[in-house]
Amino acid sequence: MNEPIITFENVTKSYHLYHNVIGGVKNFLFDIPKAISSIKNSRFEALHNISFEVYRGETIGVMGRNGAGKSTILGLIAGVLKPSKGRVSVNGRISPLLELGAGFNSELTGRENIILNGVLLGLTRAEVINKMHDIIEFSELAEFIDQPIRVYSSGMVARLGFSVAIHTNPDILLVDEILAVGDVEFQKKCYKKMLDFKKKGVTIVLVSHSPDDIEKFCDRAIVVVKGEIGDIRRIASKPYFTNPESAFIRGMVN
Repeated sequence: MNEPIITFENVTKSYHLYHNVIGGVKNFLFDIPKAISSIKNSRFEALHNISFEVYRGETIGVMGRNGAGKSTILGLIAGVLKPSKGRVSVNGRISPLLELGAGFNSELTGRENIILNGVLLGLTRAEVINKMHDIIEFSELAEFIDQPIRVYSSGMVARLGFSVAIHTNPDILLVDEILAVGDVEFQKKCYKKMLDFKKKGVTIVLVSHSPDDIEKFCDRAIVVVKGEIGDIRRIASKPYFTNPESAFIRGMVN
């Protein structure tokens, strides 16, 4: 497991902040250059100069409070975001389990959306059709598969999105708090599928607020604190972790 499949080198990601003109329109008009400069320089840094590597076949957890920058890391890995500074290198087919069903068209049927979503995730139309039966069977939505997505519940949409994503034969699986898809039995089914991927050597990056999931599922974890890689010792204690003396936690601290 010494081959990096994901590399972040001194990565910073920032966003322009758009806000109302302070002081009113008159002040803006009397000092336009200053106002424009102020708007251009108003930026929010979601990530600041972070570096890490994820190795082929590794399962890594990403932890941190809301707004710490975890989802930004996943977006950069998935390629939907570009770094403002630094370099992100990813080698392999990615399957993102992020906003499940986000690419679905509400007027198309479940079957048609499987084809649409599968192609968006990098499969050919023929490959998606070849996997159609397995996708529908895993989703447990055969009864509704030829109905338009607009009649699906949010849970049904998430289940179909999850099913499509896991049938793309990924090298890298990105998971953002989606192990709670559907009812309890379907959650168990999803978790078992994730373990199957892990056993097959698929690289998995898991964002979770559940320390138990991180400890049970991951080989190691990184902590993101206000856009930077933080110290696991800040949270490696009760009640955050059930067993802060476990080998997993000690390995992260040492």
